[in-house]
Amino acid sequence: MRPGEGLDALMSPRSIAIIGASQEATKIGGRPVDLLRRHGYAGRIYPVNPKAATVQGLQAYASVADLPEAPDLAIVAVDAERASEAVEQCAARGVRSVVVFSSGFAELGEQGRAMQERLRLAARRTGMRVLGPNCLGAVSVAEKSIATFSIVLEHSMPAAGLLGIVSQSGNLGSYTMRLASERGIGVSRFITTGNECDIDIADGIAWLARDPATKVILCCLEACRDAGRLISALEEARGAGKPVIAMKIGTSAAGQAAAASHTGAMAGSDAVFDALFARCGAVRVRSIDELIDLGHAASILLPDRLPKGPDIAILTASGGFGVLIADAAQAVGLSLPELGEETQRKILELVPFASARNPVDATAQMSSRPDLLEKIMSAVVADERADTVILPLPFSLHLPRLRSIYMDTLRNIRAQFPHRPIILCVDGPEDALTELHALGFPTIANFDGCCATVAALVRLQAAAKRPQDMPAAVQRAEPLAADAFRHELGAKRALADAGVPILAERLVQDADAAVRAATEIGYPVALKIASPDLPHKTEVGGVAVGVGSEADVRRAYGQMLDRVATKAPHAAIDGVIVAPMAKGVAELILGSRIDPVFGPVVMVGLGGIFAEILHDSAVQMAPVSETQAMAMLRSLKAFAVLDGARGRPRADLAAAARAVAALSRFAAAHADTVAEIDVNPMLLRGEGEGAVALDALLIPHGKTPVQGHH
Repeated sequence: MRPGEGLDALMSPRSIAIIGASQEATKIGGRPVDLLRRHGYAGRIYPVNPKAATVQGLQAYASVADLPEAPDLAIVAVDAERASEAVEQCAARGVRSVVVFSSGFAELGEQGRAMQERLRLAARRTGMRVLGPNCLGAVSVAEKSIATFSIVLEHSMPAAGLLGIVSQSGNLGSYTMRLASERGIGVSRFITTGNECDIDIADGIAWLARDPATKVILCCLEACRDAGRLISALEEARGAGKPVIAMKIGTSAAGQAAAASHTGAMAGSDAVFDALFARCGAVRVRSIDELIDLGHAASILLPDRLPKGPDIAILTASGGFGVLIADAAQAVGLSLPELGEETQRKILELVPFASARNPVDATAQMSSRPDLLEKIMSAVVADERADTVILPLPFSLHLPRLRSIYMDTLRNIRAQFPHRPIILCVDGPEDALTELHALGFPTIANFDGCCATVAALVRLQAAAKRPQDMPAAVQRAEPLAADAFRHELGAKRALADAGVPILAERLVQDADAAVRAATEIGYPVALKIASPDLPHKTEVGGVAVGVGSEADVRRAYGQMLDRVATKAPHAAIDGVIVAPMAKGVAELILGSRIDPVFGPVVMVGLGGIFAEILHDSAVQMAPVSETQAMAMLRSLKAFAVLDGARGRPRADLAAAARAVAALSRFAAAHADTVAEIDVNPMLLRGEGEGAVALDALLIPHGKTPVQGHH
């Protein structure tokens, strides 16, 4: 099934059966019955319990087969051993969707995986969709459809709103829903996928992308089982104009191990997840607070109030607050342009002792006189040098007098400037915040969170406007000859056939041949040992550079073989590579590997000593286009080194991008046989002069990568 197909019965059921329904509302099997009744679900509720005639005042049934109809949704709240049989009975009865609360499946090992496979096969045979097992279920807020045992709903339902939540972790998802509710932020749907025997995170994203009740999708992700489905779902959300705000957890080695253990899936490389989100227009955040703040702000500002860029104006009654916000803003990449002369003149005419440049400190006069407040704020909001206006009101809404002043002013400002993004850094009474949200003002409680949200909104706007630049599909190639894996000469020739530029080199077996090759190539030359056993040639003395004459070639050739014979007596020697000496302005490392989740990925970073010192690289799924490759280069922290910083010559970035794209196509075409590719270094010449791979290594599947190789 394509992502999201068949979830209507899960999210909008007309009837719900609870298998394992309990009389006690505190038990897992009793909680859904209690919540459905207490919160006013309008559909039919069928408790299934062979030992009871009624459950919590409702007629009970001995089995699914005894129900008066096949319900749209069945909740399975029995132990793992009985859950598999219950799901199969649901499939036989014609139930359209099932939620399995039970744990004890793939997360516990081989026996659990076998039981989980029974659930998956039952779903596949009939088209019934299965959520879980080991999940916290799903909720549709407006319909009061509750298929969860979460304590979050015990006292109240969230308000119906525009945020859809899909999470692999049940408690993480329900905690997100609870925090949103406490902030007065409405929720449309809540889906937790657990072990994902059938319905996965991609299904949740894709269904929410089609859901009229959802405007913004919050995604809590631990791992990915099917990269193609996830990409398809993210692209669908992007096409529907519904931003996906993703919190991917498990970024540390310990966190990734825990995620794999918890969900029964292998976590993919964190850097590749970053690349995936960027490519598909999703915005990644690092905490639940960021997730909720950004989701809240986006739901209010979409579609036509998102910041157009990173320039902000700060209007405050306190110079200290202005400085604090300015510091927080610059820390997340926002900038504070000086406001226009006309704007500053208007402010100073109203408050001569104000600071009018940006941040604007209008002093306490701003809040003591309502007429001043509106005029100053109008001047700042009207100045289009700033893309967003931030207004801190830390305690103002808690004081009736100030609340009245600010609420009246903000109503008037919104009427004057209906499309300008204005973010309020404020906390206050729930009714005041609700009114501000309705007027189109997001409210964030703290300075750092406010600035982080604005920065993320800028990324979200850029992602929405970024044209899709998908490279052409690559056909799988025929297996490479064995020589391509033997040493650098074969590797570089294979890459050259794919479009990666290399030098004209010769492989020789004696000193006379080395002299002839050097004469034809032109002095000076470099000599390198060619051996399948010596990827680190310099460590055994297997490299000589700047060899400038016939005599020097003979001497260097003999000395090199002697050094190698001493330090690596058992290494197979194919000969010596004679290559021209090449000069350039910078070095890159290019490479690829097979990610366990996303398949072939390509990497580029600054080479030479910078590779080890800066750990600065960019990663993308292969293949990439030249435009994407250039974006990878520009994302490097040290990009300025390549771009001619401090008077340095500018490197041929276009040639570098072509090489990255060519290597990525090669990696994708040979993914079945090539496990890793290493080009180190790739020498960049000056602008317009090209680039060339000086060393390369191809590692086939099944061979352990050379320890310490990039």
